[in-house]
Amino acid sequence: MIYALIFEDDEKHASKRPQYMADHMQFLMDNQDSIKAAGPIKDAATSTPAGGMWLVEADSLGQVQELIEADPFWAIGLRKTTRLLEWSQVFADGKRLI
Repeated sequence: MIYALIFEDDEKHASKRPQYMADHMQFLMDNQDSIKAAGPIKDAATSTPAGGMWLVEADSLGQVQELIEADPFWAIGLRKTTRLLEWSQVFADGKRLI
């Protein structure tokens, strides 16, 4: 199953981001079999940072939760909220998939 995760960052801990970015990137690399895509998101109207987004392939919500909690950004309190959504891809690269 594919999950879309949307993270809202806690601005109280935003100053820690640069210090832990290398650890976070290594975490993403170490988990590339499950985390298919990841990156920051911004408010489209204001360009204000709004958090991050991942696409994760996993067998269960439990596996996704384990990934979230293993992320160095989680451990330092950078993640304020996490929204988990199941995603069914039906279109890609100009092709219908189902």
